[in-house]
Amino acid sequence: MSTDSSSPVLVWFRDDHRLADNPALAAAVATGSQVLCFAVLDETECLRPLGGASRWWLHGSLEALGDSLERTGSRLALFRGDTHTEIERIAQETGASEIFWNRRYGAAEIALDTAIKKRLTDRGLKARSFGGRLLHEPWEIINQAGRPFQVFTPYLRAVMPRPIAAPLPAPKRIPGGSWPSSLRDSLIPLEDLGLEPSSPDWAGGLRKAWRAGEPAARTRLMDFLREGLEGYAENRDRPSMSGTSRLSPHLRFGEISPRQVWHAVAAGVAEHPGLARDAEKFLSEIVWRDFSYQLLHFHPHLPVRSHSSRFDGFPWIDAPRTLKAWQQGRTGYPIVDAGMRQLWQTGWMHNRVRMITASFLVKHLLTDWREGESWFWDTLVDADPANNAFSWQWVAGSGPDSAPFHRIFNPVTQGEKFDPDGDYVRAFIPELAGVPSTYIHRPWDAPPDILQTAGIRLGETYPDPIVPHGLARERALQAFRSLRGPEAEEQS
Repeated sequence: MSTDSSSPVLVWFRDDHRLADNPALAAAVATGSQVLCFAVLDETECLRPLGGASRWWLHGSLEALGDSLERTGSRLALFRGDTHTEIERIAQETGASEIFWNRRYGAAEIALDTAIKKRLTDRGLKARSFGGRLLHEPWEIINQAGRPFQVFTPYLRAVMPRPIAAPLPAPKRIPGGSWPSSLRDSLIPLEDLGLEPSSPDWAGGLRKAWRAGEPAARTRLMDFLREGLEGYAENRDRPSMSGTSRLSPHLRFGEISPRQVWHAVAAGVAEHPGLARDAEKFLSEIVWRDFSYQLLHFHPHLPVRSHSSRFDGFPWIDAPRTLKAWQQGRTGYPIVDAGMRQLWQTGWMHNRVRMITASFLVKHLLTDWREGESWFWDTLVDADPANNAFSWQWVAGSGPDSAPFHRIFNPVTQGEKFDPDGDYVRAFIPELAGVPSTYIHRPWDAPPDILQTAGIRLGETYPDPIVPHGLARERALQAFRSLRGPEAEEQS
């Protein structure tokens, strides 16, 4: 394909901060024209503002993308302002003939992109969008009735036999053009976007734990294939082990594509067939991510409203004190508190512990799931608009294909099962470091002499349980019965 090389083409980056397997970038380079690459930070009301941890990640992600583009002969121009205004201004001032971007799937994002595409097309500029975020577009995987799936297992069965297109190579050279003088004064240095915290600077733990960008994403994938894929099916539930890929923030910001991950895992299995079971389990998690986006696409209310209308009348308790105790990791249940402190310190939490902490907030404390979803949105570096909302509704029992509300995790037995030696708890709750493994998940049961030796004074150095498990469980079931009646099944 070729176009008028005297007119540049534009590539609009957003949540796709990579050169490899980037359909919009590849199509732009294929035109043979000069390619102007840019991103716009829009903090207006039309899209959900990023949380603090995601803003911190975005800074590093844009920095790495800019470095990668410079190595190809291009550069990344940064703008800030209303997206409609900025895109039209960029298109007009550059005299571009085409603009390329990769799709997003939230309702506000779709409306924004549709409006921009129409306005640019009306001005005679070609606007082309591509699917670069998922394995399959949300409307491609449908059931026999021609409708989108509502349950994950049949969705997974439909996806697994389908071929996954090979990833596109990164362009070795991008014919970068120069930005017109009328726009140069509008270019924003990355530091001036104010994405990193300053007063106070709370991101020290995040910097220690993570490195953003496409090169870091490739390294993390290779490390996982070499050291973490074997045994993944079992080790993924052990938060004290490096048993997960930790690719989620890289996928969230598009520093690596799911197709790249899929084919890298497939190549690993081809070389080591014994990894097939672990690979199948891992790839099902990549499919789960696609499923989350299909649900968000067809049910855009997921982040803000319970999918099941019967939860509209749920008797949630508005208790700021207990919500704050949960946020700060001071509930008195070690596995819950360790997870919440890991989240605050590193911007990430092990997936098994995410389920435990979410269940505790919704069912032990009867706090509206939206409070938890909002906290995770602000504190997770991988806060994903589809996965975050769907996962909270899954735990709450209010979403499509959700866990039943009456499945109430016992935080003590969950801790003893998945952190039997207490290594995870000790890593994030140093005040409990001296408690023997027998009592690490229930320190209130430890004899006084053991607590004294460990330097623990319950209620002072470490809190008493904020609510007894048995009482909380029965209260949650009573609340659930108020919606469904006494026939609701009870099980732990």
